[in-house]
Amino acid sequence: MHVLVTGGTGFIGSSLVPELIKRDYLVTVLTRNIQAMRPGMDFVQTLEAIASPVDAVINLAGASLAERRWTEAYKAEMVASRAGLTQGLVAWMKGQACPPGVLISGSAVGFYGTSPDTVFDEHSPPGGGFSAELCQAWESAAGVYEGDAARVATLRLGVVFDRDGGALTEMMRSFRLGVGSWLGSGAQWLSWVHRADVVRAILHLLDDPNARGPFNVVAPMPVTHRDFCKILSARRRTLFNVGVPAPLMRLLLGEMADELLLEGQKVLPTRLLESGYDFRFSSLDSALIDILSRGHQ
Repeated sequence: MHVLVTGGTGFIGSSLVPELIKRDYLVTVLTRNIQAMRPGMDFVQTLEAIASPVDAVINLAGASLAERRWTEAYKAEMVASRAGLTQGLVAWMKGQACPPGVLISGSAVGFYGTSPDTVFDEHSPPGGGFSAELCQAWESAAGVYEGDAARVATLRLGVVFDRDGGALTEMMRSFRLGVGSWLGSGAQWLSWVHRADVVRAILHLLDDPNARGPFNVVAPMPVTHRDFCKILSARRRTLFNVGVPAPLMRLLLGEMADELLLEGQKVLPTRLLESGYDFRFSSLDSALIDILSRGHQ
């Protein structure tokens, strides 16, 4: 099988690609950063450089929502790198003599907007706000490819945890100084997932010919930010725990603070579980034990 991966050098893609190669798949990574060739793997900077037919596409590319303050210019960049790139990717797929049979495309739980008490699953309606609208546009761009000869599955990703990058590295900064912390009230929900389960879920959806539509890729046991602090403090001893005031976060980060950090959503992986997927890390404690045991965070 020949698999095209966009975002293959990113936090998720860099763990996914080796697993695809282990299956003896030919993997092509679309990236602006060409790297040294590896067995079973090719790098291209343009879709036109792909020489052989592609069987499946895994679309993970996109500018990070948490990388910088949400200026109007950066919002436009996020839309272009997610929905815009996906539109171009789908157009290329449709134009192939042998179009790929499956597209697995990224999205996020931001699709649902935020809520202090609503429990969301894949049947929940879309929410409001920039991140929700971005996810909806991203999914719509991918959904155009759905048809009799092709299927589309979208990954509504939660906050992905693992060592050496991602959200957990940032969230643990104060813990390394002996201070546990949460943001704002700490009552907001955190729908998280271990990176290993993200990779396994993608492979599961790639293998399942009936996997179509949205799938919440989150662990089945979300926690509040205060609970996160409590659970992590049990693994990394702290002198004291404290909340970072919401006004300070809004002053520093603007709109991003509310949508990504001070508010949240409780999301369940209903369709993923119904499809037969078995999580390796269902509880936050089990995930942290694994991550912290594999080296310094």
